[in-house]
Amino acid sequence: MAILIKKCEGFDWDEGNSEKNWIRHRVSKNECEEVFFNRSIFTTKDTKHSEDEKRFYVLGQIDTQRQLLISFTIRKNKIRIISARDISKKERKVFNEKSKDHPRF
Repeated sequence: MAILIKKCEGFDWDEGNSEKNWIRHRVSKNECEEVFFNRSIFTTKDTKHSEDEKRFYVLGQIDTQRQLLISFTIRKNKIRIISARDISKKERKVFNEKSKDHPRF
């Protein structure tokens, strides 16, 4: 998974998704991108929503300590954000367990 992301050459934004993420969850484009520049704690395939194309989730943290869940796909070597929101209580537990192995957080 990390190799796939490292091969990416930037981000491909859908303005509708970007606006939706801001209106519904107050997550900006910059915050979404920052998750990928910081060390992500947990990345996995989103098999439930991968019917037409492969989708993934990443749990990560931005510099302000905000913890986010980002749903994304990769198109033509670019990360395309589908949705972004604050992590849930259940996800926070996973994040905290995984972060023990990553002292940066």
